Amino acid sequence: MEIKVPDFYSEKSAKVTKIAVRPGDTVKAWGEICTIETGKGSQVLKSKKAGVVKSVSCEVGKDYACGTVLAVVEEADARPAEKPAAPVEKPAEKAAASAGLFEVKMPDFYEDKSARVTKVAVKQGDSVKAWGEICTIETSKGSQVLKSKKAGVVKVLNCEAGKDYPNGTVLAQIAVGETAAQPVTAEKPAESTAAAEIYAVKMPEFYEDKSAKVTKVAVKQGDSVKAWGEICTIETSKGSQVLKSKKAGVVKTLHCEAGKDYPNGTVLAEIAVGSAAAQPAAEAPSAGTVKENSAEADLLILGGGTGGYMAAIAAARKGRKVTIVEKNRLGGTCLNVGCIPTKALIASALTYQKVLQAETFGVKLHGTAEADMGAMIERKDKIVDTLVNGVGYLMRKNQITVVKGSASFLDDTHVLVSGGQEKTTYTFKDCIIATGSVVSNPPVQGLDNELVLDSTKALADKELPKSIVIVGGGVIGMEFAFLYRNLGAEVTVIEFLPRLLAVLDPDLSEKIEEIARERGIQVETGAGVKAIQTTVDGKALTSFEKEGKLQYAVSDKVLVATGRKPNLEGLGLEKTGIALNERGRGIKVDDHMKTSVDHIYAVGDVNNRIQLAHAASEEGIIAVENMTGGERTFDVTMVPSVIFTEPEIATVGLNRTQCQEKGIAFREGVFHYRANGKALTMNETEGFVRLLKDEHDVIIGGAVIGADASNLIAVIAEAVANHLKDTDLDRTIFAHPTTAEVVHEAALDLSIGAFNE
Repeated sequence: MEIKVPDFYSEKSAKVTKIAVRPGDTVKAWGEICTIETGKGSQVLKSKKAGVVKSVSCEVGKDYACGTVLAVVEEADARPAEKPAAPVEKPAEKAAASAGLFEVKMPDFYEDKSARVTKVAVKQGDSVKAWGEICTIETSKGSQVLKSKKAGVVKVLNCEAGKDYPNGTVLAQIAVGETAAQPVTAEKPAESTAAAEIYAVKMPEFYEDKSAKVTKVAVKQGDSVKAWGEICTIETSKGSQVLKSKKAGVVKTLHCEAGKDYPNGTVLAEIAVGSAAAQPAAEAPSAGTVKENSAEADLLILGGGTGGYMAAIAAARKGRKVTIVEKNRLGGTCLNVGCIPTKALIASALTYQKVLQAETFGVKLHGTAEADMGAMIERKDKIVDTLVNGVGYLMRKNQITVVKGSASFLDDTHVLVSGGQEKTTYTFKDCIIATGSVVSNPPVQGLDNELVLDSTKALADKELPKSIVIVGGGVIGMEFAFLYRNLGAEVTVIEFLPRLLAVLDPDLSEKIEEIARERGIQVETGAGVKAIQTTVDGKALTSFEKEGKLQYAVSDKVLVATGRKPNLEGLGLEKTGIALNERGRGIKVDDHMKTSVDHIYAVGDVNNRIQLAHAASEEGIIAVENMTGGERTFDVTMVPSVIFTEPEIATVGLNRTQCQEKGIAFREGVFHYRANGKALTMNETEGFVRLLKDEHDVIIGGAVIGADASNLIAVIAEAVANHLKDTDLDRTIFAHPTTAEVVHEAALDLSIGAFNE
């Protein structure tokens, strides 16, 4: 049994600080082997079984990568009393050895679910030495060469350069020993296994779980099984699953016990097939057969986005047993096709611009910079995958059951979840709806044109257009406008309303439009798009009406960015007592996030209060607090909002327009970036900060347009949330030189006047 450095979520290695044994020592089950140290603290590594320490491969004070074998313990029950113990083989190695084959597999990575083969060093029929190179793979952690541990002949090659393969995939089979001398045949892996009279029943490769628990074993060694006969039942975070033998035969070896966990890919049983199987083969289950189940859920959450998974964690930590249903990937819109991927591309675009402007900072470049959109998309994908896998880890860490499928209400206490070949009816005590939002398209002819993108498609497009028309001058549209312009594309923004970013105060809208035009972005406001067509030379022709005249814009691509709407499709709300907002725009909730049905809550974009990921998270936490005996409300004015244009724009609390509409007397303090020392060093002097206070000198709102606005708004949000006065900010010491000083100066402007302007 190998004692390895565990796979940690955020650590790549660990330091050995103590070794408790030496070769030849006897250890008890769960006896101490060594102590390791990570950034999270110390951990004692133990032997799960009693035995003798065969080897120790570590030293005190040295770091070892995750997965490194630190010691090997020869199990006591593996050593016969009268003769030396035979080498202990893993179940998977036994099957391969009995067939005279050695399998070269894709390793099991902690963060990546698959890897790309970038080079194949052999071809079928080649001879390879022990530790000879087979292929090179690429993961998010870098390149790795896969080798054959044994000498032989490449019997089967199952990989090609440039293709991705899941963890555990057999990439090559090496014929060793006597088999190596036999003629090479191009057999499929499954066929070669059958020829060896052995069929292995393995633990499946799960997307989010690294292992599963065997809850029931239906056979014992020596039993006969029919084709598709039950072997065992396993339990994962997604529920129970029965593992079956695809072939008829006799159970030759059984490598599992009820109540124990086994990693993905573990051989749980070996079935001797062929002449040993006299039973008639049973037919495989029909592809059209749907298995129907029933289950109970203490708290059922529909949707694994930021609102759903944060609510799940909050509830789990309050002792609730949580089941979360997600039909796509965990993380929802924000992590997969929204906040995170757009910011990753924006960061790449800004870096490209910094390179182009390097001489401004006294840096001379010898050569030209090139924007590689394909590489930017790949970088974005790696970031997204890391965060999505992180959410999966959090679900496992907090013992939250994740079910993959689509949910639909049957009534106020039952939800049907459909996924694959199974349907499960859940009876729930409480429920949180967190299904998010979907793209909302305008009634424009030609949206199905292949040259038309929505935000999701744009985030996957590896070809940078030379020109693009963006339909919509809201948050999504303007972020993409600056993104594409910074990468060198010709950009035209067409907005139906009289001004861009109409949610902002007019002067902020005017300022960002002024900056956009200075950067070369063509802006058409008060313009309604009519149709999108394709020209004879393969360009997109966008027609729009402005001031009563029909006008046209020609571009390589068109991005439709007119916003999102609550995702209610297929939820079956008509079968419940859940009420909708006016005109059906989202689920109606009160300030406690409760719907019109007492034990059902709705959080995030689906309630259409405010479409921001951090608002959804807070709403989810508030919903949990209220359903577990707390009392907390949601105040939308406390939610900061950031628009990642260049420069950034951030707001919180009330703005000028809202104060005027509500009849609130206010006074404002303003300070400009041009008078800030740090902004000058960064060459980012565009913009200003504005603070609003009421007649009691309490800060009631603020806005920032300029460098670091996304960070500076946190200071103002803290002031608004805690009802601070301008003097509270006046008396706070801000570090110098920082862009945060613009907030301090604006606060001073509210009282005794700004010092540096």
